[in-house]
Amino acid sequence: MKNENTKNISGNCLCGEVSFSCSNTFKAFHLCHCKQCQKTSGSAYAANLFTEPDNITWTSGKQFIKRYDMPNRSISKAFCTECGCGLPYLSGTGAALIVPAGCLDGVPNIDPQDNIFCAEKVTWFEQTITAPEFEGFSKS
Repeated sequence: MKNENTKNISGNCLCGEVSFSCSNTFKAFHLCHCKQCQKTSGSAYAANLFTEPDNITWTSGKQFIKRYDMPNRSISKAFCTECGCGLPYLSGTGAALIVPAGCLDGVPNIDPQDNIFCAEKVTWFEQTITAPEFEGFSKS
């Protein structure tokens, strides 16, 4: 669901040490299924939003941010050194700010646009679509 009325959006890490805000003017929203994004997210895919490189104000905890750049690849990850939560970072070229959707506190102005690198999808991904849903923990 689009949230076009919110001009700014905030986010933070799981432990709350790092927080930020940015203009809710995302240009792209990709769900990436490549092997590297599976590793960096610890899940089936990474949900990343793309915006202008300078579209961020760090409001706390910048000293807790660590960045990892995979050698010889254009894959990076920024995360909180206290809780490990993914955080925004500049792309390797510096052309875009990449914001992990899960660290946002609100609804971004755009919905996911596509699933990319689908040739590398985990074999169990399709079962996630039809798996039973629970409001909390499952009964099993």
